[in-house]
Amino acid sequence: MESTYIIVNELDNVAFALKDFQKGESIQVNDNEIFVNKVIPAGHKIALNTIQENENVIKYGYPIGSAKETIYAGDWVHTHNVKTNLEGTLEYTYNPKTSSVKKISTERTFNGYVRENGDVGIRNEIWIINTVGCINKTCEIVAKMASDQYKDEKLDGVYHYPHLFGCSQLGDDLHNTQKILSNLVHHPNAAAILVMGLGCENNYIEEFKKVIGKYNENRVKFLEVQAAEDEIEEAMKLMDELVIYAKSFERQPVPVSKLKVGLKCGGSDGYSGITANPLLGAFSDKLISHGGSTVLTETPELFGAEQILMERAKDEQTFTKIVDLVNDFKEYFMKHGQNVYENPSPGNKKGGITTLEEKSLGNVQKGGFAEVVDVLPYGSRMQKTGLNLLQGPGNDLVSVTALAASGAHIVLFTTGRGTPFGGPVPTVKISTNSALYNKKKNWIDFNAGVLVEGKDKGELTDEFFEYILQLASGEVRTNNEKFGFKEISIFKDGVIL
Repeated sequence: MESTYIIVNELDNVAFALKDFQKGESIQVNDNEIFVNKVIPAGHKIALNTIQENENVIKYGYPIGSAKETIYAGDWVHTHNVKTNLEGTLEYTYNPKTSSVKKISTERTFNGYVRENGDVGIRNEIWIINTVGCINKTCEIVAKMASDQYKDEKLDGVYHYPHLFGCSQLGDDLHNTQKILSNLVHHPNAAAILVMGLGCENNYIEEFKKVIGKYNENRVKFLEVQAAEDEIEEAMKLMDELVIYAKSFERQPVPVSKLKVGLKCGGSDGYSGITANPLLGAFSDKLISHGGSTVLTETPELFGAEQILMERAKDEQTFTKIVDLVNDFKEYFMKHGQNVYENPSPGNKKGGITTLEEKSLGNVQKGGFAEVVDVLPYGSRMQKTGLNLLQGPGNDLVSVTALAASGAHIVLFTTGRGTPFGGPVPTVKISTNSALYNKKKNWIDFNAGVLVEGKDKGELTDEFFEYILQLASGEVRTNNEKFGFKEISIFKDGVIL
């Protein structure tokens, strides 16, 4: 008989509904028959026993909040009768646990592009990076003309990433813009870069060069639009040189240990922490065991589950960085007069996520069981192999951009509600449920929903790992690549002049 519910952890006092339940239907839990007291949608929670007012509601083996009122066995457990337990900044104690992920000897490779500085890319693209939003359309014209003119099998495309900033910004905001754009200039998925500036902006080219630091003059070209007589014509001349340089690269076998992958969720639902996020955790562990790297962001979606990651910090210094990461972002919320727990969106709640704790406990599963090797400030690039944490908000566009800027070749994006968005690197959409996969074939690349339909997790992890290596080798393309969903967005916190 097909199961109609899941109890994720033996400590849980709620079950996860795999179907829509009608009032009067029942589930059999061991020797107990529990009758459903009202309609409960699929992806939502059913109380397994009486939960007294202020008693913790347990899912994944951890509290996801507490009861606002007495909840009886068979009740629908959701926002109407559960409240968060989260509050402001906390003090934490260092209680390390040994990671279960072990490095293995491997000969696994994928076919990538080895750049002159030794970095490895998985695409051979040309990117146009503008220093300021005023010239978005100018850059767009150049990108379109170049795409039409340079149709060559050795190029994977010419792309421009519009943004709003680079001028009228102060302090950290300007610095964040410069760091993100600079990191994109250094990204190895781009064989060549054309940096275009206006000429009067805060982030003018000569100032931006200081942030970029060392660069290959054959790979990176600059054009100041105000100084050019015909900026389109001059941009296309520079593009000629960049295309010749980009075409000099050929795919070659490189170790899997060179692969860097970003971990992200968006449009989450009740299935996220049951299917797709655990799949990413298993993938992350497998990649790290082969010497590769993953990076997890969305700081607010660690709130309530942060201690799981703190226990896996590689040392006390890294533990302290995680504490600062969490508390600093809580203070950012409070500085703006916002509650630190106000996170699940209307779509999250409709999909079955009740509190930020529940969302966070599902979110951290993307990090698997590896030790945390480093904690990166927003706009930083990965320096250490293994599992990294990256400061950033939950916002899909901002966080995917930050993951790409940190050096991720690919972003793995789990979703239960669906979204067409993609970042500047291949953005793999993994559905948490089969209904979404079957409905949105132009959005979703891989279906994790089969994990509640009898598919073995180890088998699916192996299939997904092979798919990612094919993707890295250029044998397949993501939907965001096929349909041109390639965008960036930059974090903003301060004033605009």
